[in-house]
Amino acid sequence: MSALNIKKGATEHSAYNLRPNFSDVQETHTLAVIVDNEAGVLARVIGLFSGRGYNIESLTVAEVNRESALSRITIVTRGTPQVIEQIKAQLGRIIPVHEVHDLTVEGPSVERELSLIKVTGTGDARVEALRLADIFRANVVDSTLDSFVFEITGTPEKIDAFSELMRPLGLQEVARTGVAALSRGV
Repeated sequence: MSALNIKKGATEHSAYNLRPNFSDVQETHTLAVIVDNEAGVLARVIGLFSGRGYNIESLTVAEVNRESALSRITIVTRGTPQVIEQIKAQLGRIIPVHEVHDLTVEGPSVERELSLIKVTGTGDARVEALRLADIFRANVVDSTLDSFVFEITGTPEKIDAFSELMRPLGLQEVARTGVAALSRGV
């Protein structure tokens, strides 16, 4: 290896090269995928992610048009810009996929998630849990003498914040639906 090659390689990994490599920056994207509502479609979509080692942070699926037999798969995933583009291109090539929308880049969107959170406690911890639930606009959907089940809807960040505040008050269990998202406007 020549001295020039050694020097070039050394500066790319040097502490003096402080410019970030933007191709390595991880981004979170919300993808809306319209598919035929038929057996095996979800497995094919998920197989694309697992076969290539892509992570899914959130996944929701539901029928959205009964007459046309269409379902909407909302996927929150994370990767470099190149990986996200690759995911979208590969999703678009799957036969039962009709549309792939990257809500993160297409403009403003609304994202919501529903969560059920069980908290056990007595005395002051119980009172504090109810006070925080009121602040976060969480509803009590079940109550016993020593526990509550709260229902909270909002952004994933809101649900994360509420869960973290409930942890020292007796958080026992969390069930989350995953993100549902739509683009804003027309």
